[in-house]
Amino acid sequence: MLRNRDAGLYLSGVVVSGFGTSAMWLVAGVWAKSLTGSDSLAALTVFAMWAPTLAGPLLGTVADRVRRRPLLIGCNLAMAVLLPLLFAVDAADRVWLLYSVLFVYGAAGVVQDAAETALVATAVDKRLLGDFNGLRMTANEGMKLLAPLAGAGLYARFGGAPVALLDAVTFALAAGCFALMRVREEPPPAPRRAQGRLSETAEGFRLLRATAALRPLVFGAAVTMLLAGINGAAIYAVVDRVLGHSPAYAGVLYAVQGAGSVVIGLLAGPLLRRLPERVFAAAGVALFALSVGARALPYDAVALTGSAGVGLGLPCVLIAALTAVQREIPDRVLGRTAASANTLIHVPNAVALALGAGLIAFVDPAVLLPVTCAAGLLTALALARGGPAPRPARPARAGSAEL
Repeated sequence: MLRNRDAGLYLSGVVVSGFGTSAMWLVAGVWAKSLTGSDSLAALTVFAMWAPTLAGPLLGTVADRVRRRPLLIGCNLAMAVLLPLLFAVDAADRVWLLYSVLFVYGAAGVVQDAAETALVATAVDKRLLGDFNGLRMTANEGMKLLAPLAGAGLYARFGGAPVALLDAVTFALAAGCFALMRVREEPPPAPRRAQGRLSETAEGFRLLRATAALRPLVFGAAVTMLLAGINGAAIYAVVDRVLGHSPAYAGVLYAVQGAGSVVIGLLAGPLLRRLPERVFAAAGVALFALSVGARALPYDAVALTGSAGVGLGLPCVLIAALTAVQREIPDRVLGRTAASANTLIHVPNAVALALGAGLIAFVDPAVLLPVTCAAGLLTALALARGGPAPRPARPARAGSAEL
């Protein structure tokens, strides 16, 4: 896969833009906090970037109406031009500009995710989709380990504007990587006249519901991300009440979790060639659930092992669901369907973060985390027993990719 020129260019674009995005994600909240002194306004930066996910099915239709590679280039160049506007954010009364840019940032990210998913599905041999999605996961998680530290250091020394400039440069470089690709795309089909805008947007949901191979994976991923939100909301309570450390220790746990996600990204392709997607996903959910339950124990070694287990297990169901969507859904509607799947999977995570933040104030982690573990194991069992699963495709030679 990596020997393929276009695959290498695509992953290079993911790495470069992911570095800037991870740095900006962290710095945006710090920036808002330093200007306003408000924790709520700082948290609102995350919501501004996440909110467009709710409109994922509508935004995803854009990726089905135009060629995907030019769309990726255009989105990246547009963000490269937009981000320097943040140089004007130098006082509390201009923080609205930060939120506006972050909202557009999130919307562009939804469109890009849909376009990337569809472009990869048409350009990569379907037997190698698991490998490619795993490598993309490794690239994204690897940047999350490095970029926040770089962004925080740059912000501490020079302020928020240079971080915005860094992010703009990474978008421009990513656009260059995508422009150098030699992907052959067919012209997008014309929209059907009888199909209204609302019906067109809802088509992705209908296909997810109607496709037997996708229903259990998308539902399982949504439930797992709901449980992951509760686990995430409990992390500081675990650090304080269970382990007796300062809040900074959460950074250690997150780093170990990120390392686990990098590893599973490298292993996902070979495993998916040997296991049915649903079995691979169920095994990952079970590992995630047991790791969450282990966090209720007051031992540092167990907490670190549990964090690695969360990092290894949680991405499995996400990679499996994305790979199945790319394989099962026709190209003409793949953009909106992928965006619909992302909405169904990730919205529960955001809801659970808010719900968990309230629960942890009243429920001891020693109770909440084992209950979350039990729910995760039931989800894994439901995935594993979801009916006959197709056998994994035979391994394809790396040179058979058609990017």
